[in-house]
Amino acid sequence: MRKGWVAFVAVVMLVGGVPGAAAAAPTVTTETGVIDGAAYKIEVPDPWNGTLVLYSHGYVTPGSPNPARDVGDPLTGQHLLDEGYALAGSSYSTTGWAVKEALHDQIALLDHFSAVHGTPDRTIAWGHSLGGMITTGLIERFPDRFDAALPMCGVVAGGVGVWNSGLDADFVFKTLLAPTVSLQLVNITDPSANLAQAIGILNAAQATPQGRARIALSAAVDGLPGWFSPAAPEPDPTDFSAREVNQFLWEQQVDFPFGFALRAELEARAGGNPSWNTGVDYRALLATSPNRDEVLALYSAAGLDLEQDLQTLDSAPRIAANPDAVRYLVDWIVFGGDIKHAVLTMHTTGDGLVVSQDEEAYGYIARRLGHDEVLRQTFVHRAGHCAFTPGETIAAFEALARKMHTHRWSGVSPEELNAAALALGPAFNTPGPAYFAFTPAEFPRPFDKSDAHRLKLD
Repeated sequence: MRKGWVAFVAVVMLVGGVPGAAAAAPTVTTETGVIDGAAYKIEVPDPWNGTLVLYSHGYVTPGSPNPARDVGDPLTGQHLLDEGYALAGSSYSTTGWAVKEALHDQIALLDHFSAVHGTPDRTIAWGHSLGGMITTGLIERFPDRFDAALPMCGVVAGGVGVWNSGLDADFVFKTLLAPTVSLQLVNITDPSANLAQAIGILNAAQATPQGRARIALSAAVDGLPGWFSPAAPEPDPTDFSAREVNQFLWEQQVDFPFGFALRAELEARAGGNPSWNTGVDYRALLATSPNRDEVLALYSAAGLDLEQDLQTLDSAPRIAANPDAVRYLVDWIVFGGDIKHAVLTMHTTGDGLVVSQDEEAYGYIARRLGHDEVLRQTFVHRAGHCAFTPGETIAAFEALARKMHTHRWSGVSPEELNAAALALGPAFNTPGPAYFAFTPAEFPRPFDKSDAHRLKLD
């Protein structure tokens, strides 16, 4: 996980144009206000079908506007209102890594909704990116308040694993491309200057075959995809040069702002550095990476000795975490996979901010507890973070709603989801729906509640 200073959900999300109002559009009552410092928005249609849909938004860069949002895009929102669903969402009382605040603020909003509009018959949690993480936190920590959940492009590997994996990539980058400079990986004191320095080193490295090979190795250890633009086709799996260019773009425009600047915001919250790479075997991370062949090919083309670089990584001084900061990130948040109700996840396969391997990490812990029946994970063949069309989103939502009502999964195959999206019409499907069968690679450095318990961090 990780151009400059961009919100999680804002990175190339696809939405269609809003068509004319439906002939029998319901009357919608909109309520806004503030609870405990968090703005909120509620929309209730008349007639209301009794189901509330609680939206959790993504990461908002500190200093950016932070309005209350109750849906990811207006076309999807209008469709759900037309179907009789009530919508609600909080801005959260702070920006940045606001997981702690979000969990409080979303439950406070549920309480307010019940007091003013009546207790919902059913409540569905959903959200994008960091909001997908918050959605998952809500259903694990407050199972009695929800009936189903749709985490979209979510940080469902949990905060510790995601930030550790990002540190791995940045450690490889600095150790091999800037070993003598003052670039800070943790305990960042001047985020803007640190980011500018990192981008300068990255741009210089991209200009040489040796630099590109080492960028590819950095990308490989945290599984960065070789596909950046949703408007472009995915490069061939063996077009290693094109895939490296796309990884460079992810790093330059999206990931480096998180790793080399916004990490400081998390450290301030946590009271120190919550990430470590002590004991990490970078050979092993490369060996299991979906990008291994790319690294081998680019190192060979550049005339570089990969083994020597791996030895350099082995012998480089490692980074230890502040235990109290780790505990903060365990609390806000890592997951246990203990889910009581239907959960359907969505992820694009070309997501370089929250990689699709997050889904593997969450699927593993849920299956470990025997929750195969309540969890389904879906994938869209497209580049971009949260780059779903309204048609794809609505198709997934409707499949989840069916499961909630019938207690059976139906219509969740890629073919069925694509057909359901297409049935909504062209305004909902630009480009066309792209669900497909996909199995993500293993998450590079998983960390869940069982790890926290084993290390006595919970």
